[in-house]
Amino acid sequence: MADNTGKKVKVHYRGTLDDGTQFDSSYDRGEPLEFTVGAGQMIPGFDKAVVDMEVGEKRTAHLEPADAYGEPREELVVSFPVDQVPNLDQLSEGDRIFLQGPMGQPIPAAVTSITEEAVTVDANHELAGKPLNFDIELVEVGE
Repeated sequence: MADNTGKKVKVHYRGTLDDGTQFDSSYDRGEPLEFTVGAGQMIPGFDKAVVDMEVGEKRTAHLEPADAYGEPREELVVSFPVDQVPNLDQLSEGDRIFLQGPMGQPIPAAVTSITEEAVTVDANHELAGKPLNFDIELVEVGE
């Protein structure tokens, strides 16, 4: 049995929700995804699915939220007074924006509501709380 821990691998994958909706696919981009197994570059369940695969092998992995993007966290839903929101007139519910993190890094968020008093945004990953399915094909293993 292979142990790909610490090795650079290339995989093709298709990610779907339980209802069959595709949310991502390396096949659509034409290039396999490259990452180092076990280095924390991927969600935990994806890493676990690839660790013992052989080149050419195909596998389907079903990941519960704990092995994917986790459950939504309440503290990542934040409201700002409208007078603190730049370009308020250009915002709509559902827009994807970037907040400034504590170290100045951009944090993606979704605008969930706009009232006369406040704008509420959700910085949880859009796939948080959702079980995910991946069809994975191991294309290459390097060192």
